[in-house]
Amino acid sequence: MALRYLFARRSALSYVSRLALLGLILSVAVLVIVLSIVNGFERELRDRVLGVLPHISAQVPAGLQTSQWQNLVTDQSLPGITALAPYISGTALLAANHKIQGINLTGIDPDTYSKVTDIVKYTSSHGFAALDETAYGIVLGARLAATLGLQIGDPVLVVLPVGAVTPAGALPRQRRFLVVDIFNSQSQLDGQLALITLDSAQKMFRTGGRVHGVQGRLDDLFLTQEAQTGLQDALAGSRVRVRTWMDTHGNLYQGIAVQKMTMFVLLSFLVAVAAFNLVSGLMMIVEQRRNDVAVLRTLGADSRMVMALFCTLGLLLALSGIVFGVLVGVAVALGLPGFYTQATQWFGLDLMSQYFIAYLPVDVRIEDLLQVALAAFVLTLLATLYPAWRATRLLPSRVLAHE
Repeated sequence: MALRYLFARRSALSYVSRLALLGLILSVAVLVIVLSIVNGFERELRDRVLGVLPHISAQVPAGLQTSQWQNLVTDQSLPGITALAPYISGTALLAANHKIQGINLTGIDPDTYSKVTDIVKYTSSHGFAALDETAYGIVLGARLAATLGLQIGDPVLVVLPVGAVTPAGALPRQRRFLVVDIFNSQSQLDGQLALITLDSAQKMFRTGGRVHGVQGRLDDLFLTQEAQTGLQDALAGSRVRVRTWMDTHGNLYQGIAVQKMTMFVLLSFLVAVAAFNLVSGLMMIVEQRRNDVAVLRTLGADSRMVMALFCTLGLLLALSGIVFGVLVGVAVALGLPGFYTQATQWFGLDLMSQYFIAYLPVDVRIEDLLQVALAAFVLTLLATLYPAWRATRLLPSRVLAHE
């Protein structure tokens, strides 16, 4: 009977009901789109940004001798740490094509560094072989290379802010490097990181064969305390500062999680408004079908049957709104990255320049679609109860008195 009411020629879908149904579709679609974008940021932070960044680092002010860091790298007993690599890091300037750019210059051991970061996957050669083969080679981020107008094979001048004091004044330490590779991780590292070999860094920073510390990769991203304590114990004989990704990006990760929950709650009110707009539409349907209700009651239908009839009709409307809303939301969400890329090219805008990635991420998750559908279904079910109850209060004698 509910299906007959829904698809009858004298349609039960009044103008108000159609507007309420359209509002439900739009609200569900907006909720799906927003959650998909927030999921995209969470995924990119976890997989891309935390993939190219070492999860844990230990900095020793006095430095580590070669034998010390080699023992750490080969130590398999450190809890929660799958790999370690030595590093030397400091700020520097790159000069090329009459342009200067500040960078984070990091000296690495190519063999061990590829085990603590996924940045090697984003290089043009998918490896650090060229860095090993060149005496003073350097690997740059794509955004950094584009800013300086550099390509693979171009020379670049690396200048350190510290240097020797001469009668002519303080002279910065500098050396010409050759760009051997470019990585494009589409993260903030593309505009600030430059990699050189450990030997070149030791000569540039004059560490006397020492390294600044070690960087590592965690087996579980969220078990940071155990790994931090284990690495501190392993370096107990020296003043060491151990930091994890939670210290540098933990607030951002938690902020994304809180934002997702907040947006879900807030936009659920939008779905609730659209769901309860169905009340007015269903009330008009009840008024339109009051004669049918009176006839049914006269033929012996009880209040439970009448209430079930209009609840079923309301839920059919709600299910159609939820299904179409989810489909529209998924379609728009999947098309947003491409649209953002085209809009960026057309209008020359870079709206993501302030974020840790340079593109619009989207991640449509089945569990979120089910949560949205369930929340909308519960709200629309509550919205159908009052009109259905009003239908049961119709008195057949009064309705049919003037027929």
